[in-house]
Amino acid sequence: MSRLVLVTGGAGFIGSHTVDLLVARGDTVRVLDALIEPVHQAGIWPAYLSEGVQRIHGSVEDPATLRDALDGVDAVIHLAAYQDYLPNFSKFFHVNAAGTALLYELLVAEPTLRRNLQKVVVATSQAVFGEGRYLCPVHGVQFPGQRTSAQLEASDWEPRCPVGGEPMVPQATREDDPPRPHNQYGISKLSQELIALNLGARYDIPTVAMRYSITQGPRQSFTNPYSGALRIFVQRVLHGRSPVVYEDGMQLRDYVPVWDVARANLLALDDPRANFRALNVGGGKAITVLEYAQVVSRGLRVPVTTEVPGKFRVGDTRHILSDISGLRGLGWEPVHTLEEAAAAYATWAQAQPGFRDYSEQGFRTMTDQGVLRDAH
Repeated sequence: MSRLVLVTGGAGFIGSHTVDLLVARGDTVRVLDALIEPVHQAGIWPAYLSEGVQRIHGSVEDPATLRDALDGVDAVIHLAAYQDYLPNFSKFFHVNAAGTALLYELLVAEPTLRRNLQKVVVATSQAVFGEGRYLCPVHGVQFPGQRTSAQLEASDWEPRCPVGGEPMVPQATREDDPPRPHNQYGISKLSQELIALNLGARYDIPTVAMRYSITQGPRQSFTNPYSGALRIFVQRVLHGRSPVVYEDGMQLRDYVPVWDVARANLLALDDPRANFRALNVGGGKAITVLEYAQVVSRGLRVPVTTEVPGKFRVGDTRHILSDISGLRGLGWEPVHTLEEAAAAYATWAQAQPGFRDYSEQGFRTMTDQGVLRDAH
C-alpha cells in the first residue's frame, strides 16, 4: 500500500538515496530541503533527485514550512542536519536539536498532523558515543573521555585506561553503551536522539533513531572540504595529489556504503520491532584510515601513496566502531563493498560541473579556525 512519506533533507546524500528506494517501491515522497551551501548550490534542486517527488524548499527550523511539509503524511524520515568541523557551535543545535524538537512540537500541537502518522525515523550518528567502548586488560570495559590537546600535540594518539592509564584495545560499541559525545556534532546528535525517542514515547509516536557510521558513496557533496575521507581522498587522487591522513593513520573507522544505509532506513520505517530503539548502522568491519586510502586506490584503480604530516583535528575520535547486531536481528546486512562506493563516488563526482580539489581550501580554513593543528 502506497504511503506519503516526508523526507527532510531528502535532496542530500543519504536522503536522495532513501528517496530513490521509496519511489521505486511505489511510495509517494515529499522532500523538504533547505538547499544550502556547501552541500548544494544555493537554492537549486540537484539533478539526481527522483522525478515526481513533491518538493518544498525550506528549513526544518521554520514552523510554517515544516507544518506544511507534515500535512497529510503517513511517515517521516528526518534526515535534515548540519555537520562540519568548524566551531560554529550554535548552528549544530539550531538545526539538529531544535529542528527535531519543532517537528515533535508541531505533531503534538496539531493532532490532525499525526492522524495518519505511522512512524518517525530520525538520523543520528555513531558520534553520540565519542570514543566508545574499549577493553583494558586490567580494568575491563572502559569508556574513555576525549583526548586532551596536550596529549595530541605530543603525538600520543591512543586513549589510556581512565582507571590506571594502561593501553586499551578498541571494541565495537553496542547500542546500549553509554553515549559520551565530545564534539559539537555528536552532542547535538545525542540531543536530537533524546528529543525524538523521549517525546515519541511520551506522545505515542513510533520513533526510531538511526546511528549512522561513516557513510560513503555517490552524491556526497565535494564542495564541503572539511570532512569525509572518501570525498577528500578522491579529490586529491584524481587531481594528482596524495591523500593526507591525520594523526598516524592508524585510527580505526567503520565505513558503510550509502545504499546499505538507505536500505536500513526503509527497514526501520517498515518493521515495528524497530520502534523506540536506537539502532547502529555500520559496515560491520573495522579498517584503519591508511587502509581506507588503499580501498580508494582499488576503487579508482589508481596507485595511492598517502601523506602523514603529523597533524590532528580537535574533537576527532581515535577509534570508533559500531556493533550492528541490532539491525542484523531485524534481517539487515551490509551488502555493498567500500570499493564499490569509492568507484561510484569518483564516477559521479567527475561528471559534475565544477568538480575540483577543495581539500587545500579546507585545510587552510580548519587551520585558521584552530581545528587542524600540528603535533610535535
